[in-house]
Amino acid sequence: MNYIKLILIAVGLYLLVMLGFAVIGIVYSALWYLFVLGVIAIGGSVGYKYLKKKPEQPKLEEKTPVSLADTQDADRALEEYKRKYLSK
Repeated sequence: MNYIKLILIAVGLYLLVMLGFAVIGIVYSALWYLFVLGVIAIGGSVGYKYLKKKPEQPKLEEKTPVSLADTQDADRALEEYKRKYLSK
């Protein structure tokens, strides 16, 4: 009877070890797939960043000519501002 118990315990331990190796293999392969997918995702995002068409830089518009009347209005507004707020 003791031999049967020892054989059953040995078979149980063997199956437990094999199950442990299977779980370790599943975890290892899942981590490996996550690593590979991460490398692909990073490579894709970097490739997209460098290969996408860059927008054209806006060209500077020509300045509108300023008339003498506009500068006089600006001078008057500046003098008014100085008189109101800077004299205090």
